[in-house]
Amino acid sequence: MEKREVVVEEKKGLANTKNLILVGIMMAVGIVLRLCAGMIAVGNMHPNFLIATYCLSILIVKPNLKEAAIIGFISGAISQIGTSMPWLGLGSETLGAIAMCLLIKIKMPKVVKPVVCTFLATCVSGFAFIGLAALTYAKPMPSAQFAAMSTVTLVTAALNMVIVTILSIPVNKIMGNSEKAAVEEA
Repeated sequence: MEKREVVVEEKKGLANTKNLILVGIMMAVGIVLRLCAGMIAVGNMHPNFLIATYCLSILIVKPNLKEAAIIGFISGAISQIGTSMPWLGLGSETLGAIAMCLLIKIKMPKVVKPVVCTFLATCVSGFAFIGLAALTYAKPMPSAQFAAMSTVTLVTAALNMVIVTILSIPVNKIMGNSEKAAVEEA
């Protein structure tokens, strides 16, 4: 009698229940930390934990472009809580998540990937927010306001970069990605 072998193909992106749960948990963590962000400040500026959590989620889960856009849009919807400029987050967070998804596909050493990708994705989100604000709320935007918002974006990008870089190590281990990621990078 011939032995039957069942091959189970692991689903990728958000089709994998484990990945979907991770993204949900990360969004919940992002919401809680966003509400407590006032306690963690550098010169009256603080990390944007929603961006940090979706960057970390995308780095770990590696969703496709459509899934990344959905993650960003949901983050943008969540960012409506307590914002002074409604609706801008929907566009800026979606663009930031798409940028993160595209950036993680670029071949680079595993050690620098969270640093580079998170910093640039946060900048895409932040400058998209500034651009949308200039188009909708501040026509024309004074240069002092642009400079202040740009500074906040760059500091936020640096803070998010540190958070994601540090957290990517234990989250990768929890998700069982450490060996797989090392093989993929080789």
